[in-house]
Amino acid sequence: MTDSSNRSLSRRKWLRLAAATSLASGFLAKAKTALAESKSPAAAASQGSRAPGDNSLGARTYNVRDFGAKGDGKTLDTTAVQAAIDACTKDNGGTVLVPAGTFVIGTIEMKSNVTLHIAAQGKLLGSDDGKHYRAAEAIPLSGDATLNDGNVGLIFAVKAENFTIEGPGAIDGQGAQFRSPTRGVPPPSGRGGNQRPYHLLFHQCRNVTVRDIFLTQSAYHSIRIIQSSYLKLDGIHIYNRANHNADGFHFISAQHVHISNCTVECQDDACALFGSCKFVTVTNCSFSTRWSVFRFGGGEAENIAVSNCLIYETYGCPIKLRCGPGSRFENMSFTNLVMNKVTGPISISVGGNERRQLPTDGQSNQQSTQSNAPAAQVEESHARRPGIVRNISFSGIRATVTVPVQLAEVPFESRYNPGEIKSCIALNRAGDGVLENISFNDVQVTFPGGGTAEDAAVRDVPTVTGEYYQTGVLPAYAIYARHARGLTLSNVRFEVSAPELRPALVFDRVEDAAVNGFGAQGNPQAESLLRLIDTRDVLFSAARALTPSAVFLQVEGASSRGITIDGGDLSKAAKPVSFKAGATQASVKLRT
Repeated sequence: MTDSSNRSLSRRKWLRLAAATSLASGFLAKAKTALAESKSPAAAASQGSRAPGDNSLGARTYNVRDFGAKGDGKTLDTTAVQAAIDACTKDNGGTVLVPAGTFVIGTIEMKSNVTLHIAAQGKLLGSDDGKHYRAAEAIPLSGDATLNDGNVGLIFAVKAENFTIEGPGAIDGQGAQFRSPTRGVPPPSGRGGNQRPYHLLFHQCRNVTVRDIFLTQSAYHSIRIIQSSYLKLDGIHIYNRANHNADGFHFISAQHVHISNCTVECQDDACALFGSCKFVTVTNCSFSTRWSVFRFGGGEAENIAVSNCLIYETYGCPIKLRCGPGSRFENMSFTNLVMNKVTGPISISVGGNERRQLPTDGQSNQQSTQSNAPAAQVEESHARRPGIVRNISFSGIRATVTVPVQLAEVPFESRYNPGEIKSCIALNRAGDGVLENISFNDVQVTFPGGGTAEDAAVRDVPTVTGEYYQTGVLPAYAIYARHARGLTLSNVRFEVSAPELRPALVFDRVEDAAVNGFGAQGNPQAESLLRLIDTRDVLFSAARALTPSAVFLQVEGASSRGITIDGGDLSKAAKPVSFKAGATQASVKLRT
């Protein structure tokens, strides 16, 4: 009996102990859950302070689903995504996570110290309803593309710093919804023109990184950055061909910009640098566009290096510099570039009919503001200053120039001007200004040919500097230079893929040029292989006529003088030099 009682008592004790342990475990589990919930970003945001003992301030992850985002591709998640960003920046920063799913948004604002991370299967999808977007009122408009002509962004930031937008997910702008089907008809979204949203729009920001992300089909430019500094753009894929005027990168007075390992396929300028862009590097990137790749206009752009890039299927001139009165472009290098199926491929123009514009860097604006002169007088003063382009170098260029065609997958027709069909490298100063110290080294270009005797007969090229190729065919198939000084061509070779009656090179009122190791294909039916018009102080050394030509060099104009041909192989030219329009034999020294 005693043993039985003891066994019974032990079982009762064991049951009570088990019950107590289970109860304690339940309380412990609930306590852990409550503690975890108190530490979640959404809970912390609602409480207005961090939980006791939480050391994750500035390093938390804020999942947009915790703030109510659905990610079902239908529900408008703008408020939830914005709430996550606001909570993150309030807690001194961290990471806002866009997980797998399609999150429809209108305009959201990026804030300081936030990393917006879009997971591999995550997507921010711009709403197709124009009412879901709003202008960033803090970004002023000017009506001038060299300053700013739009202030609507899918994601925008103003005076924010230390923030990052990264993939590997995507941002889709649904750009086709913002394109009018026909002129005068509103686009499906109800929002068009300069009211279209950019993918990313940053104004007066600092320490910005965008990396490893896919940006597709923006309604306007993909990335537009204004008066911002210390920018790192790496590993970005931009596909932007759903709408007109669809740039890839578009900078206005940005400084300390570093672009690397990016792929840009767009419809308009692939990398526009307007205003006073300074300290810019672009490397290891590929570009394709209907218009230009590197497009400069207005302001004072300097200290810019482009290297190791591939440019293909670009039908509006890969490198285009438009320097109007009051502007200055200086100290730029374009090195190791492969251009395949392009038009242009290089165009530099100074002076002429560009619109007046104020410098747009912060220092110049501040100086203008502090000046006692009225704004109109300040603008007029800047406008009177001649444009300046100098110290620009091109080296290691391999290019195949072609006749432009319609870009694949562009949903509207691209039209081409005559000068784009028969294009060349153009250096042009019209009116006042400075165009000097431009060099080409180790350059090999094949042009499509097709120039006629009528094209070659052109002498009076229109003195304009706008979209130069709209004015008609240039009189050279390879290089046309007018009013330039201090040109250097070293180890340059030009060929054609079809018969060509224009000269390969035309110098029109050029001063101080050195041409060494130059070789070009000519045509015995053409007037000459090279043409100099009222040009002086030019040295040709080690030049070659690669194919039979009637005349190697034709000199024109009574002002031509100081021209020397030193050595080389002119044996394929029936005649080394000819003279026309008042030029005399005294203008040339022939040492072969």
